Amino acid sequence: MRVAYVCADPGVPAFGTKGASVHIQEMVRAWRAKGAQVHLYVVRTGDHVPDDLLDVPVTHVPVGRPADGGTAGRERAQQVAADALARAVLADGADVVHERYSLFSTALAQVTARTGAVGLLEVNAPLVEEQAQHRELDDAAGALAALRTQAAAADRVLAVSGPVSDWVRTHVPSARVVITPNGVDPGRIHAVAPDRVGAPVVVFVGTLKPWHGVEHLLDAAALARRPWQVRVVGDGPQASALRERADRLGLSVDFRGAVTPQEVPTHLEGAAVAVAPYPAGEDQYFSPLKVLEYSAAALPVVASDVGQLGDLVHDGVTGLLVPPSDPEALAAAVDALVSVPDRAERMGRAGRRRVVRQHTWLHVLDRATAGLALPWAGAREEATA
Repeated sequence: MRVAYVCADPGVPAFGTKGASVHIQEMVRAWRAKGAQVHLYVVRTGDHVPDDLLDVPVTHVPVGRPADGGTAGRERAQQVAADALARAVLADGADVVHERYSLFSTALAQVTARTGAVGLLEVNAPLVEEQAQHRELDDAAGALAALRTQAAAADRVLAVSGPVSDWVRTHVPSARVVITPNGVDPGRIHAVAPDRVGAPVVVFVGTLKPWHGVEHLLDAAALARRPWQVRVVGDGPQASALRERADRLGLSVDFRGAVTPQEVPTHLEGAAVAVAPYPAGEDQYFSPLKVLEYSAAALPVVASDVGQLGDLVHDGVTGLLVPPSDPEALAAAVDALVSVPDRAERMGRAGRRRVVRQHTWLHVLDRATAGLALPWAGAREEATA
């Protein structure tokens, strides 16, 4: 079975370090574990190709630079690149087109209309509203028209969360939507053990942007009644401000900078607790990879009770949920776990069992393709606890 995985989003390198890049790589692995031949068609490749994906064929069509340099020109260039990807898929042939939704692309619709290939449109965010609010969007009508074309043509729309599903159905009521939250590879993210020497380590992994709420973690550390060491794995536009905040609070924070997805397990080693301190007031449509990776590492999770986190963190069993933007509650929850290490470790082990049983990437692909007539050629491979 030939699977064409298409990503026409210039903000998502297939072999990058961000969560979206991890998602692409893991879905490629899941398809290959099923016996499929996967070919990537992308507008941006990235420089961090994992060893196990070195043999994946890649067709790269970069987004051209518009002559005028303006927003409208960039949007037209994105559409031109997506059309070129569609032509490449048509030339190579595919039984399945799995496209990561991006603004202005109609590649999936073009290919399925001409070949009868199965079409899976993966929608990870309400990109039209997101682009208009946080960046620049000139042709909103064109972006919505592309979404309608793609969703109507897809045999299945894979929405990463309930809010994303609702957003798709608002614009395409006829869309065949299945909610497929993110997954994790418990073979790549192994169980870690806390370092018993020195203060317990409390870890955060992610891009340092406002919607991750890392400032609340630093404030919580300053309020803690028990000593614990904050470790921040990641980089981003807030990095300097967070370092300055840590200095003002008198905290010695272990800032480790950006790492590749393959390096994440190493940076979870020795941690006792992992945190996802999402703030209040943000659009909670995401499915956080970090929380699943924390659980796969057998770490108890302290997370804000927002969005999908109430489903991913079983409060009191695999971690603790706290109100968002509440450093005092966050500090109290972390204190409670580091004060009773045996309880924390029990929660971590329960979290790993849960993701192995319910949240691997093969589970994601199974939910995505259930009921579709696909000629699976390979046997299912599951990781074990």
